[in-house]
Amino acid sequence: MKRLVLASGSPRRQEILRQLGLEFDVMISRTDETLTGDCPPEKAAMALALQKTRDVMMRIGYPAVIIGADTIVVMEGRIMGKPVNAQQAFEMISALSGKQHAVITGVAVADSTTGEERTGCQLTLVRMKEIPPDRIKKYIATGEPFDKAGAYAVQGKASVFIDSIDGCYFNVVGLPVGKLDDMLRSMDVDLFEFIKSDNS
Repeated sequence: MKRLVLASGSPRRQEILRQLGLEFDVMISRTDETLTGDCPPEKAAMALALQKTRDVMMRIGYPAVIIGADTIVVMEGRIMGKPVNAQQAFEMISALSGKQHAVITGVAVADSTTGEERTGCQLTLVRMKEIPPDRIKKYIATGEPFDKAGAYAVQGKASVFIDSIDGCYFNVVGLPVGKLDDMLRSMDVDLFEFIKSDNS
């Protein structure tokens, strides 16, 4: 029996899989997540997701279906990663304030027994309200922005800043489950096979 493995230490991705009732293992990828060169955002996100998946597939010691993902925020062609300090977080959120931006998640799945792989990505448009500088500073003081692409968590305290979402909400959180399901089914893998029974 194959195990489902998430190649990510992200609490958000883990929570999404738990909400689906899935049984899964976590093996954190050792991949360098630095974005380099002029690669288009979609390709960059998919490439990083695939690197994470392959890194775990090389180290896994049992039959598994492995899921890797990488989420980036893109504003007017600029890729926003995770802020390294409060000043950078302030600059990112200020740039997003009152505007629409894209959230792109690259997803990769692989079967450790066959070596079969799939990659894909999802794009969601998010519009933020105008956020006064003092409120941005209060949000940063909560500590939430520092491990988030674009310096905010849509499912967290930053939810009060969201004006609208056009597309998959789960994509903004970090794992587009509809896209993931399609990719796995193309490999004859059904997520329902990994759902815990009510008696377990």
